[in-house]
Amino acid sequence: MSNRNNQQNKQAARERLRAERERQAKKDRTRRQLFVGGAVVAVLAIAGGIGYAVTSMDSSDNNAQKWRTAAEKKPFAKPANATGPQGTTVVIGDKKAKNTLHIYEDMRCPACAQFEKLTGPTVLKDIKDGTYKAQFTMGTFLDDFNKQQPGVGSKNALSALGAALNVSPQAFLDYKEALYAPKNHPQETDDAFAKDQKLIDVAQQVKELKGNTAFEKAVKNGTYDRWALAMSKTFNDTKDVHSTPTFKLNGKKLEVGQNPPMTPDQFTPLVQKELKK
Repeated sequence: MSNRNNQQNKQAARERLRAERERQAKKDRTRRQLFVGGAVVAVLAIAGGIGYAVTSMDSSDNNAQKWRTAAEKKPFAKPANATGPQGTTVVIGDKKAKNTLHIYEDMRCPACAQFEKLTGPTVLKDIKDGTYKAQFTMGTFLDDFNKQQPGVGSKNALSALGAALNVSPQAFLDYKEALYAPKNHPQETDDAFAKDQKLIDVAQQVKELKGNTAFEKAVKNGTYDRWALAMSKTFNDTKDVHSTPTFKLNGKKLEVGQNPPMTPDQFTPLVQKELKK
C-alpha cells in the first residue's frame, strides 16, 4: 500500500512538472511573439515616419520649384507706382524729400514683423511729414532658409504686395502693415503666405483692397510673380545687406552695435543724428 501510493505520488509529481514546463514554454512563445510583433510595428512606424518626412520634404521642394517654374513662364508685369527697368525701385513719400530711408525686409521675417509693430507707425509718420521718403527692397531668402522644406510664402506675399502697389502707394504701405500685424503674421516656419486665400483674407483689412476684384485676380493669377523674383534678385545683389530688417539712411546703415534699431527709442535718435550731418 505504501509502495503503491509512493509510485502514484511520483507519477503525479512528474505530470505536474510536465504541465508546468508546457505552461512556461507557452508563456515564452507568447512573449517572443509580442516582442517581435512590437519590434515590427516600431520599425514600420519609424519607416513610416521617415517616409512621411521624405515625402513632405519632396513635396515642399516640388511646390517651391513649381512656383518658380510657373512664375518664370508668365509675362513680366511691372506694378504701377514702381520705377526702374523691372520696377524693382519702390519709393514712397514726397519726391522732393532730400533724405531717403532704404528699408530691406522679407515678408516671412519675424524680426520685421516686430519692427513694424513697434516702430512702423514712426516710419509712416516720418514719411507723411516729409522727414524722408522711403525706398523698399524686399527679399525672399526665408523661403529657402529651411533647405529641407523650402517654401514660397515670401515670394507669394511679395507678389501680392506688387498687386497692392499697382493699386496705390498707400495700399502698398497699408497692406504690408496688415501682413506684418501680429494677428496675421505666421510663425517663421509656417508657410501660410503660400496660400493665395490667406493673402486675400488679410487684404480685406485694407480699405483700398477690400473687395477689390482686380487686386484679388492679380493675386490668384500670380500677375506679379515674375516681378517678385526680380525684386528678390535685387535684394540678393545688394552686397552689404545680409539680413532683415536692415535700414540705410542716405546710404548709411542704421545700427545699434551690429543690430538694427527695433524700437522708436533706438530708431529715432539714429535718424536725427544722420540728418544733422
